[in-house]
Amino acid sequence: MTDYSGLKALFIGCTLKKSPETSHTEILMANAQAIMDKQGVSTDLIRLVDHDVAFGVYPDMTKKGWKHDDWPALWERVSAADILVVGTPIWLGEESSVCRMLIERLYAQSGQTNDKGQYVFYGKAGGCVVTGNEDGIKHVSMSVLYALQHIGYTIPPQADCGWIGEAGPGPSYGDEMDEGEGHVGFDNEFTKRNTTVMAWNLMHMASMLKQAGGLPATGNSRKAWDDGARFDHPNPEYR
Repeated sequence: MTDYSGLKALFIGCTLKKSPETSHTEILMANAQAIMDKQGVSTDLIRLVDHDVAFGVYPDMTKKGWKHDDWPALWERVSAADILVVGTPIWLGEESSVCRMLIERLYAQSGQTNDKGQYVFYGKAGGCVVTGNEDGIKHVSMSVLYALQHIGYTIPPQADCGWIGEAGPGPSYGDEMDEGEGHVGFDNEFTKRNTTVMAWNLMHMASMLKQAGGLPATGNSRKAWDDGARFDHPNPEYR
């Protein structure tokens, strides 16, 4: 057993359905959340579509003509988390439109820096949960995890998990089977294994980053670069 009680994890569900309608993606995310809860991690869940989040790539879209924007308040919860897990269904082979909006709003914060002058997401770990009834778990994870690492999240090994049913309309993850035989997807060994591994690797990575004080600032400080430092590059013209 490992105690990770000093960590905070935020799960953001990007279903298109408002509460209280069931989100199958959140059912799968709850398994990863339960693993972290058991290890003492303080976990939190946001269903993004339940909030009035404006579209855009600025931290507060009310300054860009929108009358209301819940993102600044949600950002406080994102900023406080050591681990971010993005959950999305698959639609037409891609992440949901809500997930893409989330990525855009995260990107809006990427100009902010931490006390080392690094981008504000440095020192945090990111992962992805995907569900659907069509192929695309790895494709969607590729897109989401690329975006997270680009803005500064550290992506550990096996940082994604998912479940898909048969192609076309059909039962979704967590639906009750006929005659009380259980729930769809709960017996899928591949999904159970990857969900478990993802949860543990996110905790391991976030803990290592936190104990190390984040990533060293040598060579990656935006502040140092803006102040004129070009680090120790062998080509004088590149400095």
